[in-house]
Amino acid sequence: MRSLQAFNPQDLKLDRLHGHLSLASQRFLPLRLGTTTEKSLSRSCFVKASGGREKMNSENPPPPSILHLEKQKRVREIVSSGQNGWDECWKEGVTPWDVGSVTPILQHMVEQGKVPEGRALVPGCGSGYDVLALASETRQVVGMDISETAHARAKQMASQDPRGKWVQFLVQDFFTYEPEAAFSFIFDYTFFCALNPSLRPRWAAKMAELLSPDGELLTLIFPIDEYEGGPPFAVSVNAYVQLLNPVGLVLVSCEESELSIPSRKSREKVARWRKASSKI
Repeated sequence: MRSLQAFNPQDLKLDRLHGHLSLASQRFLPLRLGTTTEKSLSRSCFVKASGGREKMNSENPPPPSILHLEKQKRVREIVSSGQNGWDECWKEGVTPWDVGSVTPILQHMVEQGKVPEGRALVPGCGSGYDVLALASETRQVVGMDISETAHARAKQMASQDPRGKWVQFLVQDFFTYEPEAAFSFIFDYTFFCALNPSLRPRWAAKMAELLSPDGELLTLIFPIDEYEGGPPFAVSVNAYVQLLNPVGLVLVSCEESELSIPSRKSREKVARWRKASSKI
């Protein structure tokens, strides 16, 4: 057992540089990526394995389909048009982030017993597939979303699933959420990238507040890219490190996964975070 130590992006050996919510209007200012380090990390992710070894995976991301780009453009139009933009997306059925099933990476982790038991949280849970996948007799799960329409859909799905008795769905602003107890596991996928970059420091602080001392934050870092504007806003591994290290959360592992949704492969990384004071 050892104490976690802060992960410093300056410790990384970079590869050669290769030659996209209040939950509404304030989330959509342009994002401008600048430093060489950040651009390099948006293409590569390093796993600090035992014995000080490092592994690196790097690929050029495939271009998104025209249909996906059209849906993405429509999301931006709807969300920027008013306070209920995200709910309007659900009402209109313009939800390119919803793949219609549980996230394969998360499902695999649950089946392998790699998810902490206790209380779990899924912010921006949408239809609730991941919430139900996590739920069990030994793991109670809270799923929250800003959309009333998504909330109704998730509750209906839970009512037809035997795991529904272990879940709670809330219509809730993540930043004002005050739970009855901390969480041993938090899963963030397509939630961080929906936030205006100006809200990212608040996101990090809230994650640290909600996580129990020995809890784990699992982030699927997506979309790793270098475009401007959003949502979804482009992200990088380095951006997460610079946000989470100051609030006491450090990187335990970061890697690509063969279980990534095909259209998102090479544009996402699976990253696990724990509090620096915890033991592993």
